[in-house]
Amino acid sequence: MKILIVEDEPLAAERLETLIREYLPEVDVAGPFDSIRQTVAWLKKNGAPELGFFDIQLADGLSFEIFEQADVSCPVIFTTAFDEYALKAFKVNSIDYLLKPIGKEELHSALEKYERLFSQTGNQEKISVEAIDKIYRMMTKNYRTRFLIRVGEHLRPLDIADVVYFYSQQRATFVLTREGKSYDLDFTLDQLETELDPKQFFRVNRGALVSLSAIRDVLIYSGNRLRLKLEKEPDEPVLVSREKVSLFKRWLEGGNS
Repeated sequence: MKILIVEDEPLAAERLETLIREYLPEVDVAGPFDSIRQTVAWLKKNGAPELGFFDIQLADGLSFEIFEQADVSCPVIFTTAFDEYALKAFKVNSIDYLLKPIGKEELHSALEKYERLFSQTGNQEKISVEAIDKIYRMMTKNYRTRFLIRVGEHLRPLDIADVVYFYSQQRATFVLTREGKSYDLDFTLDQLETELDPKQFFRVNRGALVSLSAIRDVLIYSGNRLRLKLEKEPDEPVLVSREKVSLFKRWLEGGNS
């Protein structure tokens, strides 16, 4: 598999390649190229790779110009420190959008998404629609404030303020409320993560999305992880994964997650 890296920050390019090779040891990496000119020249000579990682802001302009000057038929994962270009990014072959500094888990999740979607054909339209919807919510801050839950034969609204955390179990998704009750939801955690305010909810691991207001204590746990004490304690401990610890601490401090 050949992956093209377009990145004008040497340290960022080095870290990105290292993370990619951790996930795909046999990958053939082209680049990194730090400009539109270099990238267009390489694409015209070599054709499109299987996947591209494009930093949006390059030394000689925005990487969107590459699409205007060369045939970029491969899917692209954009990287940038600024989210103002997000919506435009997802209109050009994008399958994901990673904000710097890029974390290992986020990078691997993007590669998993690429493998899942492109193991089949005809998925490009689906990718674009999902991506644009995700970024639209992020940019407009149009976050979900309530859900409909099924209680017996009834449907009842659940305000987001009453949520302790969302969790997955046996391929199903559930919500634990401040009353200590659990209900199943017709959402995946990936979907919930895009629809909830990131200042109020954090994906602490693959199986848990936690409300800030429900955290009562944070304990140092084995293996460089953290254990959360929540307002209502679930049956299983809620742990912050090793890869998420630094981002989680920044989130608790009020920084970007």
